[in-house]
Amino acid sequence: MTNKYILGLDLGTSSCKSIIIDNGGKVIASASATYPVHMPRLNWVEQDPLDWWNAAVSSMTSVLQKSQIDAALLLGIGLSGQMHGLVALDDKGNVLRPAILWNDQRSFDECEIITEVVGGKTRLHEMINNDMLPGYTASKIVWLARNEPDIYRKARMFLNPKDYIRYKLTDGFATDVSDASGTGLFDVERRCWNDELLDILGLSKAHLPACFESVAITGFVTAQASDCIGLPKGLPVVAGGGDAVAQTTGTGLVKEGMLGTIIGTAGIVAMGLGNYRFNERGSLQIFCNNYPNVWHAMGVTLSAGASLEWLRNILYRSDGNNAYKKIDENAALSPAGSRGLVFLPYLFGERCPYADPKARGAFIGLINQHDIPDLTRAVMEGVVFSLKQVSEMVTACSNIPVSEIRTSGGGAQSQIWKQIQADVFQLPVKTMSAGEHGGAFGAALIAGVGCGIWADIYDAVGVLETESETMPNRNNKVVYEELYMNYKNMYPLLHSTFNKLSNLA
Repeated sequence: MTNKYILGLDLGTSSCKSIIIDNGGKVIASASATYPVHMPRLNWVEQDPLDWWNAAVSSMTSVLQKSQIDAALLLGIGLSGQMHGLVALDDKGNVLRPAILWNDQRSFDECEIITEVVGGKTRLHEMINNDMLPGYTASKIVWLARNEPDIYRKARMFLNPKDYIRYKLTDGFATDVSDASGTGLFDVERRCWNDELLDILGLSKAHLPACFESVAITGFVTAQASDCIGLPKGLPVVAGGGDAVAQTTGTGLVKEGMLGTIIGTAGIVAMGLGNYRFNERGSLQIFCNNYPNVWHAMGVTLSAGASLEWLRNILYRSDGNNAYKKIDENAALSPAGSRGLVFLPYLFGERCPYADPKARGAFIGLINQHDIPDLTRAVMEGVVFSLKQVSEMVTACSNIPVSEIRTSGGGAQSQIWKQIQADVFQLPVKTMSAGEHGGAFGAALIAGVGCGIWADIYDAVGVLETESETMPNRNNKVVYEELYMNYKNMYPLLHSTFNKLSNLA
């Protein structure tokens, strides 16, 4: 039987990755292209959508060449990408300003305004089942209206990042239910835009793309995109998913009882939900999952891999391409608990469990005997402690005990970081086949369902195999339990200090 193929694309914060998989779930080839992040002011994070498109063209062209397949055997494309970002287009489809990204914190005041005008948090939760966060698209739109009214008046369409790539591929405006769930404008229970909220904010559905289930076909590659990339004209483009959801789908987290951790730029703790759950406290994100009638609970921290990247730039710049290898080697030289040193990974503020853009990173417990290995290990442990704190909220959404953790993202490439996770959680930590391909692989599986390779998402994740399993070291249980309790106490004690320090930045 002739193999058929799917292309999966993930538009990340630092690069665009494209992969091609076959109908057995095997990755045939991958390619990526990078682009810069711009921080014009404190807590502002932006990118140029045209940089995304150029990187998408480069990565897709390259992966087609590397795969050496006949492009006519492609069945479709699946899209994944960084969530929550705001891309504003005019009536001709031109980008009006740099995209405002998910980790941008400028719209804190707008979140409070939106919450107030809808009638408070309880009413907001009834509308969208989530708090309004500075990361969400809705608060960015309101910020645009208040601070750049000329651009706001010209805007005719607001898109999330991956859906700008879809527009360039298909000349159509569409999104999926998982990405739409993270806009702050979406009725997660009914899986549609919330008309009442749009009306309150002065928006119409005409400002937003049509919304589809993740496995639906949303358009077809245009002749122009075909000529640019080498894809077949008319190739189906499937809805796909926001990266935080698609990446967990790519590791098989579509049912309750398995916990997922992603250590990328951000940190994500997630679990699939078989039924809709009301987000009573609002501290989590409860979104639509990548298949009809299933949902997704997750908490997101803002500085997971970003914390280690910061450390690399400060202490390991001279190590060049060997920096992360040296980081692992140094972390292994420090004992579990980093000799009583605790790191708070709030370098970009925080989202979960504390929605606080004024939170600050910190080392607590420094003494003159601490050295670079201790600092390094403390950063890695602090990131895992933040994931542990979020996991306690996520698992409360389910009555099924967690039996294992499936980890992915850049952090999953570090054996010592996997061991720290296993020891802090005291659970087996698994990586799954193709997990290193993140949202691109999840997008490819989703597209494979949409294009008929697999009957449903449960059939699709059946192609996954366990790649590695890291078992917990019981000898480290006590020291991590004690250090974790100290970690949890830090933010409440330092909250007012963080507020004061933020005024000095």
